[in-house]
Amino acid sequence: MIIGLTGSIASGKSTVAKMMTELGLPIVDADVVARVVVEPGTETLGKIASNFGDDILLEDGNLNRAKLGDIIFHEPAKRKILNEIMHPAIREEMIRQRDAFLAAGEKHVVMDIPLLFESKLQNFVERILVVSVTEEVQLRRLMERNALSKEDALARIHSQLPVSMKEKGAHAVIYNNETLEQTEEQLKKILSQWEII
Repeated sequence: MIIGLTGSIASGKSTVAKMMTELGLPIVDADVVARVVVEPGTETLGKIASNFGDDILLEDGNLNRAKLGDIIFHEPAKRKILNEIMHPAIREEMIRQRDAFLAAGEKHVVMDIPLLFESKLQNFVERILVVSVTEEVQLRRLMERNALSKEDALARIHSQLPVSMKEKGAHAVIYNNETLEQTEEQLKKILSQWEII
């Protein structure tokens, strides 16, 4: 089974992904893939440089994420160009990794995709598992984790699809408001219902 794991910022999705890894499930991580596809010498990085200029590259040939971030943050049209370069490359690499796990004999693969719904990737997976938290918990964790003001934290939370919308599109939801033990208990219950463990 191909499981899509998603959540919202500071929901604890990475914690659940780690628990799934510890249970022996292979993970394809969209955030890791997004870094892999822009490594020096990749076609994707070449396309970005030709669209945004060589000054978005560091001296060692790596992508200057801060500089690129400044450009796309202020210019929606440029953000669209970047997404049109990045998204197909990320999708292709995620599928390649998923298929490699399946070819190696894995029965189940977890696709860890933070923006699963926003990027409309539901058809890439068979079951969707959403990690959810209340906005109060989310806000507190995000402010603590990223040392953000309440306004900055809320802006980041509101830039994503509300967790309540994600829950509606899920096959199962883990409520990650309490202890790690309770979160793990919910995860194991869901995986056993799905006959994965």
